[in-house]
Amino acid sequence: MFVDNVKITVRSGKGGDGAVAFRHEKYTPLGGPSGGDGGRGGDIILKANEGMNTLMDFRYKRIFKAEPGQNGQIKAMYGHKADPIYIKVPTGTSVYDEESGRLIGDLTENNQELVVAKGGNGGRGNIHFANSRNQAPEIAENGEPGQEKFIKLELKLIADVGLVGFPSVGKSTLLSVATSARPKIAAYHFTTLSPNLGMVRLDDGRDFVIADLPGLIEGASNGVGLGIQFLRHVERTRVILHLVDMDPNNGRDPYEDYLAIRKELGNYDENVLSRPEVIVPTKLDIPGSEERLAEFKEKLPEDADIFAISSIKHTGVKALMNHTSEVLSNAEPIHFDVQTDEDKEYNFEPEEKAFTIEKEAEHDFVVKGAKVELLLQRTNLDHQDGIMLFARKLKSMGIEDALIDAGAESGDSVTILDFTFEFI
Repeated sequence: MFVDNVKITVRSGKGGDGAVAFRHEKYTPLGGPSGGDGGRGGDIILKANEGMNTLMDFRYKRIFKAEPGQNGQIKAMYGHKADPIYIKVPTGTSVYDEESGRLIGDLTENNQELVVAKGGNGGRGNIHFANSRNQAPEIAENGEPGQEKFIKLELKLIADVGLVGFPSVGKSTLLSVATSARPKIAAYHFTTLSPNLGMVRLDDGRDFVIADLPGLIEGASNGVGLGIQFLRHVERTRVILHLVDMDPNNGRDPYEDYLAIRKELGNYDENVLSRPEVIVPTKLDIPGSEERLAEFKEKLPEDADIFAISSIKHTGVKALMNHTSEVLSNAEPIHFDVQTDEDKEYNFEPEEKAFTIEKEAEHDFVVKGAKVELLLQRTNLDHQDGIMLFARKLKSMGIEDALIDAGAESGDSVTILDFTFEFI
């Protein structure tokens, strides 16, 4: 089964906690603090694999979790960092943030890697908190929480040549004749329900990848038929083979069909229309097709690149493949534009408040805000020194004064995330 669009959840590992420890060796009575730092949590990394051509594996597993970093140890020993989790995806996969729709990255080359969720940094041990006033600090940081992200993977096949045209014009038949691919072929519309890839190998050693892109009909760019599911794959083909049916008994006008498909391609992505195009009239084995071909040519521009074929009799197929290889050798490479930090345009926006205070009941207050919540998560509250440091930081952030302004009195309850303490 061909799957080219999935949503997955990734969770990187939490950083290891820093340790509170002291040296107690026989000959070092004043050894001081020796708690080591925690290790970094595991990253979640996507890795392109040219051996894959579908996202089907993600139908069965959609949640990926990395391990946390090891906690810090005694004797100033650092915890081990966790191994990253590598997730293989097909070459040509675009990665989007599901919530914002922002493009995170494009994996267009084999073995290319993209970090989609960074592991949390490890917390510092108490060896970092000693000073002249507190030479035996019982202070350590907890590890930074890992990241949880909901991302969308969208596969856009990377093929040198793409076959486009209305259903039943002979795309699958041409693919089966020109390559070793064996797509399903039948005499009804929408025989092909997913893209098929094949490798064309010429007698002189040249080769290229060709893709049969199914389901294009009039209105496809607006969601009619199956075409909208597969139009994205046209984006990355360097040469277009536009197949047009010359059967005089199909009740259709070849030139109108040609214009309709061109319109759908342009509506989806105008850049596609600037790619080299070879117009391929098909089914020249049917009586009356030669006359129809002559009428079709009269309506086309004089410089149109036309190669008529009969896939059933194999007439013109070899010449078409050789010509396509020549066109491909002169075609411009496709550049994939991915926004980086250097490319971003920054607009001034007022800085968000570091925290907010909500009064939930007469004597209950809730403090919210990313900075204060991260402070709580990274503070080790198992030791009195850590509690006092947390209180000082809350005061320096202005939370104590804000609580007083909000009407908080001694004895009231203050909650940050799942931690509740008495306000004094």
